[in-house]
Amino acid sequence: MPLIHIDGQAIQANDGQTIIEAALQAGITIPHFCWHPALSVAGNCRMCLVNVGMQRKGTDGALMFTDSGAPEIGWMPKMQIACATPVSDGMYIDTISKRTEDAQNAVMEFLLVNHPLDCPICDEAGQCKLQEYAFMHSKGQSRFDEEKTHKDKRVELGPQIMFDGERCISCSRCIRFAEEVAEQPVLSFVQRGDKVTIRTFPGTTFDSPYSMNVIDICPVGALTSMDFRFKARVWEMSFTDSVCPGCARGCNVSIGVMNNEVLRTEPRTNMHVNTYWMCDHGRLAMPAMVNEQRLSGPMIRKTGTLVETTWDEAIAAAATALQSVSTNQIAVLGSAKASNEDNYALVRLATQVLKTQNIDAIKHIDHGFADSKLRVNETAPNAIGAHEVGIKPGTGGHGVDTWADRIRRGDIKAVIVLGDSAEAHSEALSAALAGVEHLIVLDANSTVTAHQASVLLPIATWAESEGTFTNVTHRVQHFQPAVATKDNERTMGLRMSRWDKFGAPNDRWSQGERRDVKPAWKILQSLAAALGTSWSFAKSSDVFADLASHNGPFKGMTYNGLHAHHGLVLGKADQSEAIGVVYESHVMKPQ
Repeated sequence: MPLIHIDGQAIQANDGQTIIEAALQAGITIPHFCWHPALSVAGNCRMCLVNVGMQRKGTDGALMFTDSGAPEIGWMPKMQIACATPVSDGMYIDTISKRTEDAQNAVMEFLLVNHPLDCPICDEAGQCKLQEYAFMHSKGQSRFDEEKTHKDKRVELGPQIMFDGERCISCSRCIRFAEEVAEQPVLSFVQRGDKVTIRTFPGTTFDSPYSMNVIDICPVGALTSMDFRFKARVWEMSFTDSVCPGCARGCNVSIGVMNNEVLRTEPRTNMHVNTYWMCDHGRLAMPAMVNEQRLSGPMIRKTGTLVETTWDEAIAAAATALQSVSTNQIAVLGSAKASNEDNYALVRLATQVLKTQNIDAIKHIDHGFADSKLRVNETAPNAIGAHEVGIKPGTGGHGVDTWADRIRRGDIKAVIVLGDSAEAHSEALSAALAGVEHLIVLDANSTVTAHQASVLLPIATWAESEGTFTNVTHRVQHFQPAVATKDNERTMGLRMSRWDKFGAPNDRWSQGERRDVKPAWKILQSLAAALGTSWSFAKSSDVFADLASHNGPFKGMTYNGLHAHHGLVLGKADQSEAIGVVYESHVMKPQ
């Protein structure tokens, strides 16, 4: 393993690493535009120029030192690009000398010659590498006083991507991503010199299921999202680490919220799960899951109509309905869309309080959705987690496939549905539930099943609550609330107030509608209490701790442990895993 020195700091690098990779692994970020760890090296921006040398040796082969005892370095006559220069044992790298600074200033001056100074209206402002480096590595003035070169603006490269040629710095990241990751090589440079720009090949469009990742990796504001353009400034939003519920991959994401509304989602690096990417489907679907067709406030059915009521009355009505039938006439439908905590609380209610074994869940399989990259055919985020906490496919003729007939025969008279809709299974089950004697529905969105309920208990989405999902590789991952509700308002206020010291507005999170929803586990705990069984869960971490103590595969897991290890695999809570170099996130982080 080569021992190198960067700005006087000794670093143990790995064989085959480049200077920029070794520096990043040691927590040193060398300025760069075109380099990305998942793409081939282009070496065309020259922003990562550094001084490289080796310690001189005398004629006898002995290492030479200066009079002060410092190593005497023989610097190479030309500066080297850190992204393409491999490390070697004994190498000295300088990233902060005047020579390096002058090189960075020259590159920045060249890039800004034709770049429009439209930061106030650019969606990238606040998280733009060009803007950041202009402050950190530029003289702040230009000797160019001629008219800038003008290029095409608002060019649609695909159904989701808008291109502004004037802002492009020709780093080629998007071109390399399209070819190497998306495997749709339709982007290319056209023309050369100061007229160079990017186009799709004639007759093609960049419509890959992963196309929107080029927005994240574009270091400037040249590529923007048609879905998000001009909706908000980055400093007006709060960003929360979370997990995508679009499929069982569980891509790590950051949720951007303003005025208590989800405006956008972006991928977050996790080398165990999604590396640096996410699919367009998950990116575009997540805001709608939280913002649209939402339920708010409990309801009960009176004279055939759902009417608003209080939480206490709704819980009491649900408890009375369940007490009016025998235990073998109660069926419980868990959900592969619900968290481990919510499904665990449901299983506890079913087996320990209601004493029923009629527990099942709907499968969400779409073979047409899967691909060879990230997307998998299980389109719910937590099927494996639901199975592990006790929601297993019914056996002996008692599974959900038989429920429609059993309801019609009167064998099932009360059904609890958690976070799913019967029409996702079959029209027959949906029709049968419409006629069941007691239908208690816990859901976040307005569905057919929710409107059929006799008692409707609105629950928080994953973006409004805290919990865990278990993904397709059995990795348990933690998510936390990004949107405030009436139930979590105090907790959200305490967490968001941390932004004060970073200069972010502390009232952005507090504006907007508060939905009257609660985490499903909390509602189920209230229902258990109404049925005579007291639980003592004060927060979701208490539920998870109880789950981990009673379910072997989760043993030893805690929320802190999940954070520290970027998630943990079932049955391997005590095994640390190498996560590799975590590349910088695209979203703005407090400095």
